[in-house]
Amino acid sequence: MKLTIIAATGGIGRHLVEQAVADGHEVTAVARRPRNLPEGVRAIAVDFEHPDPAALRTAVRGADAVVSGLGPRDPRADAGITSRGTQAIVDAMTAEGVRRIVIVSAAPVGPVPVPGQRALPKHDPGDGFFMRHVGTRIARTLFGAHYADLAATERILRDSDLEWTVSRPPKLTDKALTGAYRTALNRNIRGGFSISRADVAHHMLRMVGEPDTVRQVVGVAH
Repeated sequence: MKLTIIAATGGIGRHLVEQAVADGHEVTAVARRPRNLPEGVRAIAVDFEHPDPAALRTAVRGADAVVSGLGPRDPRADAGITSRGTQAIVDAMTAEGVRRIVIVSAAPVGPVPVPGQRALPKHDPGDGFFMRHVGTRIARTLFGAHYADLAATERILRDSDLEWTVSRPPKLTDKALTGAYRTALNRNIRGGFSISRADVAHHMLRMVGEPDTVRQVVGVAH
């Protein structure tokens, strides 16, 4: 499969690239400064502060799917980069006729709109007492602008015609890949407080080929 991986040298992106190459995929890696990539990976430089539409179209052209680990280096200083970058990616994919995209978001973003549901619930249905009354409030107090940007990012996908999937992990760690994690459609994972970046990458790559995750938000945690 031909995969274009966005933010390929970031915390999740580097795992996406390594695992995709190990699985035999043909990879195009997109990053502000693409370097130290596995042999055979095609590299394209894009600064998502000011994304170049022509470079992005080149990056996604001919891809079977786009997998994005895009996010701010500092959530308190770089808010806005994820939604701006994702809009540029969606525009490039639409122009090139590429349909499938999987992105990473975050568990504290909030309840997910579900078809046929008249109003959003006050809390995510997967959150327990601690997350509803303490954890989510702390996260939003510290990184409110970042989560607002992720919510805007998810809206960009929902408003597009693409075959999108959003992965929503909780706290990210640098622990090793296990391949053992829990998932749930349109809700967070009860009691799921963390997951490794390597396992998030594993989950995102797996979902590329899972039709039942198209146009779905998927919670994932250990």
